[in-house]
Amino acid sequence: MESRVNIRVRYQLAAVLAAALFGGSVAQAQDKIQLTYAGSMGVVMDKALGPTFAKKENLTYQGQGQGAYGMARLLASKKVVADVFVSITPGPMQILKDAGLIDDAIPVASTRMVIAYNPKSPFAARLAASDKAKNSDWLSVLQDKSLKFGRTDPYNDPQGQNIVFTMLLAEKYYHQPDAAKKALGEVQNPAQVFMEGGLLTRLESGQIDATSGYESAVRSAKLPYVSLPDEINLSNPAMSKQWYDTVSFTIKDSAGKDQVLHTQPLVFYAAVLKNAPDAAQARKFVDFMLSPEGQALFRQNGYDVPKGTALYAAK
Repeated sequence: MESRVNIRVRYQLAAVLAAALFGGSVAQAQDKIQLTYAGSMGVVMDKALGPTFAKKENLTYQGQGQGAYGMARLLASKKVVADVFVSITPGPMQILKDAGLIDDAIPVASTRMVIAYNPKSPFAARLAASDKAKNSDWLSVLQDKSLKFGRTDPYNDPQGQNIVFTMLLAEKYYHQPDAAKKALGEVQNPAQVFMEGGLLTRLESGQIDATSGYESAVRSAKLPYVSLPDEINLSNPAMSKQWYDTVSFTIKDSAGKDQVLHTQPLVFYAAVLKNAPDAAQARKFVDFMLSPEGQALFRQNGYDVPKGTALYAAK
């Protein structure tokens, strides 16, 4: 018959092994950084900033991108939980501020609007020539009924709003009334609207000829694009009063009510969420994005320096 001592020793060993196994699993499950971000940031987050930071901190990187307004609503409803949210424009951050999930939001990068195109598209030569000549022919190309144009949903995604603003500004700048309506159709046009994360993939595969885009994302994807004048690309705060603030448009919200939208700066903001699983690592990641190494990774992927000051910072 086995002695009580042997039974007790064996039980203690089993308990130690179980603690090591299951305790280790818990530790491993917690040793990760969970980032959510505007869908256009997929390349810089998933291939540069996220993995680089995770390696430095010996963490597992988990990233999830989506239209920034849509992601902000998921975070606010707690259907998605993350350590950090990185958005473009202040609007999505306001959703989290109203939900009591953030204290402030820090500028980490900036960009500008461009028109990206597939180099094999039958319209590629004209778009390339327009970019080189810095003329308005790109706007004429987008009004061609045979061109397949893609953009994102203005309800869920700032980029979907910004292409509408860009086209309204282009009407004024080039003196071409109704150009926006001819190129885009209705504001919420299902024939043109796609999820942000798949927009450039559709462009690369040839499903569409051209698309709206942020220069940062388009350069990250190594796609050709038409650069636009500062008066219409939403990148220059000095142009706000004379140009950007002169346009607005109306969309239907989720309740079917009219919502008037105005331009916002094309700045990327980062915020640590109050329900972050690892707030300490979240703060470290925001600091990393602002560090020389983080800013170099942004530049290498086509992003400009951060502009402006923190949102909601105490004065």
